[in-house]
Amino acid sequence: MGISELRQLGPPAPSPAGAEEALDRDLVRRGTVSASDMRLARAVQQSCDASIDRILLAEGLVSQDDLLDAHARQFKSRQLCASDLAELEPIEVATAPQDLLRHAVLPVTDRDGSPALICADPQGRAALLPELPEVFGRARVLWAPRIVVQDRIAALHRDRLTEAMVARVPDIESCRGWGRARHWRIGGVVAALLALAAVTFLYPNALFAALAVWAIATLLVSALFKTAAFATRLAGGPVTERPMAVADAAPLPKVSILVPLFRETEILHALVARLTRLTYPKCLLDVILVLEEEDDQTRRTLAGIDLPPWIRAVVVPDGAPRTKPRAMNYALDFCEGDIIGIYDAEDAPEPDQIAQVARSFQAAPPDVVCLQGYLDYYNPRQNWLARCFTVEYAAWFRVMLPGLARMGLAIPLGGTTLFFRRAALERLGGWDSHNVTEDADLGFRLARHGYRTEMVPTVTDEEANCLPWAWIKQRSRWLKGYMTTYLVHMRRPRLLWRQLGTWKFLGFQAHFVAALSQVFLAPVLWSFWLVLLGLPHPFDPYVPREAMRVLGSLFLTIEILNLAIHLYAVSGARHRHLLAWAPTMHFYAPLGAVAAYKALYELVLKPFFWDKTRHGLSLGAASAPAPARRGSDGALDLS
Repeated sequence: MGISELRQLGPPAPSPAGAEEALDRDLVRRGTVSASDMRLARAVQQSCDASIDRILLAEGLVSQDDLLDAHARQFKSRQLCASDLAELEPIEVATAPQDLLRHAVLPVTDRDGSPALICADPQGRAALLPELPEVFGRARVLWAPRIVVQDRIAALHRDRLTEAMVARVPDIESCRGWGRARHWRIGGVVAALLALAAVTFLYPNALFAALAVWAIATLLVSALFKTAAFATRLAGGPVTERPMAVADAAPLPKVSILVPLFRETEILHALVARLTRLTYPKCLLDVILVLEEEDDQTRRTLAGIDLPPWIRAVVVPDGAPRTKPRAMNYALDFCEGDIIGIYDAEDAPEPDQIAQVARSFQAAPPDVVCLQGYLDYYNPRQNWLARCFTVEYAAWFRVMLPGLARMGLAIPLGGTTLFFRRAALERLGGWDSHNVTEDADLGFRLARHGYRTEMVPTVTDEEANCLPWAWIKQRSRWLKGYMTTYLVHMRRPRLLWRQLGTWKFLGFQAHFVAALSQVFLAPVLWSFWLVLLGLPHPFDPYVPREAMRVLGSLFLTIEILNLAIHLYAVSGARHRHLLAWAPTMHFYAPLGAVAAYKALYELVLKPFFWDKTRHGLSLGAASAPAPARRGSDGALDLS
């Protein structure tokens, strides 16, 4: 609840004795803030883990200059602008630049030659003082806007920060070394292709038989995997929230949201509008729009938007690889929150989503360090491809992931509506900057280190990729990342087994091996439809016709299983209009095979290439009214 809501409840109660501080008295005495509003701000502070500075700023009661001037008066110092900072010589300290960035504190030599600290707020100074040399405890304090201080720190330590953002994850858990082995990789692939061509020429039937046996085996594994997840999901009922009685009494935590942007000019205004609908106290929201240095067009567009004080931009130094995880690693050090969330440019989260996430973390045990929300689409009626994509996402996020989580398996994360405990995320080194599916990779790295992920019943709407080639490009990036993730984690399979345990290790194998084998060998499996249609099959000379019919019946049964999962996933009020389209998912699958071969080509020649998804193709659909539903605050319709 903010100050505007508290005003409607009547006159505020008097502040308890001693509650007023020097800042309060200064702002009230100067007429910047009324005494009544100051008491309301203190009332808000009792339920929010936020400084009075942030509350007053977020509520629009003061400007940043008002606060900095007040701090300067209190500390008998002065406020600085960007040009003033550039004139002061920085002092080298042992404190990591990442810590300086997080607290927005910069040690400098003042113009009279004495040491000084440039700070954005008193809280940052107090948090960092124990890590600084003792002399800074008595040093003069100068004041500047947070973004100005952080920009100066980033400029001074550009090389160290640029190097750190691509090397945060340990070598053993990263794929960054692949760039150094390009010639060996290409040579090995060429040799393998030549060997495959020779085997195909000499033993075509044997090769086809081997591929068919492997395809059938992985199809059965995939079917068992889906059946178990589906049955577990059905047995467990709808996803429900944890009891919040204890957590509701605790102050809400500060949450930082990272929104990576690259060439997103078409969707920027809609993005800011959607973020402003979030009902979480704005004094606890720290939204960072992560921009690339070379993306001048997006930066110019953003400069023309009047951002609220709780939304700011961070510009990532240009470099390789130019990927989303690299940008997020850099921006992570600019975050203020203890919870880190991820949204994509086209996301439209439910208004109360952050509150539910914050309370869920407070109620969850310490080993639950990640919460994954449900992803959905706001343009499912745009065309057939958008409808099928929506059916697929409904099955994955509403059936498969909850089922896998209840089975105690590690789950691959989605790239957005992810929330982490910051301390755990930093211990893991953030994201692998070179992995193009950093989300799936991080999900298994969390599990390897003993952490757990839970689903949280709140929905974020995205834009369904509704153009065939754009869909293939996006899916090929996902499949390339899946292959990369599997190869990285299987470098030392015995270590992976010890870290995950037998059950999760088997789940890891079943998920990746079956999923990748199915898309690559889909044409082999399609050949068995010839049997059901009564047409000749290449296996006829070697396998009895009755056995072939059994195989054909097996494939038909698995198709019925897939159809049942899809129908269940879209049986709720929100997706019921898609029921008639679920049977057409059989014709949607071939696009995945095309994407798989593109992914394999890129894995060899361009393993770190980020084939960017184009957004803004359905802004009209995004602004259309969504189906009526209650908020996610314990009453979301997820049927």
